[in-house]
Amino acid sequence: MSKVDDIFENLRENSKNGVIEIKNAKEKGIKVVGTYCVFTPWEVISAAGGIPATLCSTNESTIPDAEKVLPRNLCPLIKSSYGFAITDKCPYFSFSDLIVGETTCDGKKKMYEYLGRIKPMHIMQLPQTIERKEDFEMWKREVVYLKERLEKEFGVTVTEEKLSAQIKIRNEERKALKDFASLSKLTPPAIYGEELQLVFNHTKFGFDKESVIKELKEMKKSIKEAYENGERRVSGDRPRILITGCPMGGAVEKIIKIIEEEKGVVVCYENCSGIKEKQDLVDETKDPMDAIAEKYLKVPCSCTSPNENRIDLLSTLIEEYHVDGVIDVILQACHTYNVESFSIREFVKGDKKIPYMNIETDYSQNDLGQLKTRISAFIEMM
Repeated sequence: MSKVDDIFENLRENSKNGVIEIKNAKEKGIKVVGTYCVFTPWEVISAAGGIPATLCSTNESTIPDAEKVLPRNLCPLIKSSYGFAITDKCPYFSFSDLIVGETTCDGKKKMYEYLGRIKPMHIMQLPQTIERKEDFEMWKREVVYLKERLEKEFGVTVTEEKLSAQIKIRNEERKALKDFASLSKLTPPAIYGEELQLVFNHTKFGFDKESVIKELKEMKKSIKEAYENGERRVSGDRPRILITGCPMGGAVEKIIKIIEEEKGVVVCYENCSGIKEKQDLVDETKDPMDAIAEKYLKVPCSCTSPNENRIDLLSTLIEEYHVDGVIDVILQACHTYNVESFSIREFVKGDKKIPYMNIETDYSQNDLGQLKTRISAFIEMM
């Protein structure tokens, strides 16, 4: 096993450390705020002295319990989220003092009503469009409402100084993550897509951000040195795939595994669990609340219309990561991403002149055979 292999093996072995960190923090009286979406401004939570924790929603095991309340033909991410909450199988949910939700889709909005029976909820109202001055003003008010709710719940005052400090830390983490992801820009890539996803997940559940930033830089340095010394872990003839679409949750493992078993390599994740939220920084020269609202409002999500920012981001990423093909992953019953797939197909095949494939799936293993056949044919075509 090479030194680079050891790096990723250690990450896999330490995947549960986040739970220990949260438990220790709770024992010290630190508040925990559960979140589900990248629209939630972590800087505000951290400035209030809380720990923002991404809640569990990536496994099909709790879906049968959720379906006792929620309809079967609902998005698996929503059902999984609710299932983990009601079965008490998500330690981050159990430790949370407050849950922050957002109005990104109708299913989540209604599910949050039921979550509110279990834990205190704060819902951020997202504008339907982001182009008008009024949209920004509305969203900034929502960021202010979140700050005020946290101040009331935790008995603290969120100052500009605290916000600025957290903006700086989170920006440094974003830059370190983007720099690590640049290992996939190399030809051939220095890492596999499964490993890149592992690192993104690792940083979500690393709550000492200064340590996370240091670790990311050290990993990047070690892997780049091995690459420059001739270590080529990924074959140069593998087609380079960009993943776009829904937050993948429980669909990640099966799709990425098939792509890389079939001799492709995922070089970029445009979706919520990947580079999307990391692409833009919070402007450190502006009023902190203005800057936070501005940055998060620009996150390209299909819940806003029109969603030209997604096209712009895809265009940039396709060029930067030397992408050979795009796979658009859509979770069943996610209508906004499903409808938007038509314009993404037009853009990828028409403007960028590269292959595109749309996959509609859920968290189950029932479609593995079909997925393998389709993905294999897609990669072979390239």
